[in-house]
Amino acid sequence: MDIALTPEQEAVEAAVTRLAQAFGDDYWSACDEGARFPHEFHKAFAEAGFLGITMPVELGGAGLGVTEAAIMMHAVGRGGGGYAAASSLHLNIFGPHAIVVHGSEEQKRRMLAPLIRGEEKACFGVTEPNAGLDTASIETFARRTNDGYIVRGRKIWTTTAQEADRILLLARTARKEDGKRPTDGMTLFYTALDRSKVEVRRIPKMGRAAADSNTVFIDDLFVPDEDRIGEEGKGFRYLLDSLNPERILIAAEAIGLGRDALARAARYARDRVVFGRPIGQNQGVQHPLAEAWAYLESAWWMTLRAASLYDAKKPCGAEANAAKLLGARASFEACKKAIMTHGGMGYAKEYQVERLFRESMLPIIAPVTEQMILSYIAENVLDLPKSY
Repeated sequence: MDIALTPEQEAVEAAVTRLAQAFGDDYWSACDEGARFPHEFHKAFAEAGFLGITMPVELGGAGLGVTEAAIMMHAVGRGGGGYAAASSLHLNIFGPHAIVVHGSEEQKRRMLAPLIRGEEKACFGVTEPNAGLDTASIETFARRTNDGYIVRGRKIWTTTAQEADRILLLARTARKEDGKRPTDGMTLFYTALDRSKVEVRRIPKMGRAAADSNTVFIDDLFVPDEDRIGEEGKGFRYLLDSLNPERILIAAEAIGLGRDALARAARYARDRVVFGRPIGQNQGVQHPLAEAWAYLESAWWMTLRAASLYDAKKPCGAEANAAKLLGARASFEACKKAIMTHGGMGYAKEYQVERLFRESMLPIIAPVTEQMILSYIAENVLDLPKSY
């Protein structure tokens, strides 16, 4: 069984690595400290054609698979920018996939081409304050009119809504209690983020300050019929086309971030001399870092397995969820060990590992918790009864 990257995949990895390395530690420190979106980084990836890596060729995309997207985002995460870098590109890769699969030809041209060229940015409006991970219980409602919908509601943890021109929005068009299933009656839209009808409030948070997170207040936003994706009431099913790719990409980004932290720790351990010898000569330093490498490596191949199954149109829910679980844990542990290797300097901003450590907490809790992942695997792989 050949599990090596193909020459084309190696070329993607090499090109992304070169592009990411053009943005050094000082750039990412400034973005983090100033809570500033990395516009230059985003523009560079747009100009290189990477924002459309999974998009149709006829729209200007590369037409590649989620495997290549995972390789790309792993290299982005490893390139020094961590989740600030990854999150500036992330939505372009997984978010519009429902449009690719279920949008009309006119919608694909109108909605996807500006994203590929980097002319527009989008945000993802699904999570709500009163629903959390219980997506079937969202309350944002789209009321039908003669030529469209009027939307009212709230979203939370909406990434890059400060910068976005458009929003991929999940809203109810029928009440939960009126459907045969809790997920019936939800509709997916991709529409302009009209600031006269939408208020975006930034959420101060632990890390990844360069990629804003927000509470979004929607007050009578008009959405024309042509901005509805697919059929009314089937939005949740359409959204599922994005969820496994999202988990795969989150895993790849986390592993890349963890590998960056590990590389920094190993470099410090080689250079730092205490009691007349480099600290990396001591097994008490060597072994935790070697263990971190092993867990990151194993998580990476689970991620590529999940991606290859998805691209082959085979079931991959368990593998995608497992990749996210393993990738997030391996990343967090690598970052923690990188801090410990640096000792007191690990607590300082100079060596960057404290920034990476703060950002490594994100994939532990988002976009789905470890507990929900474990419940999914227990029910769908081990055939145990549903727990919630």
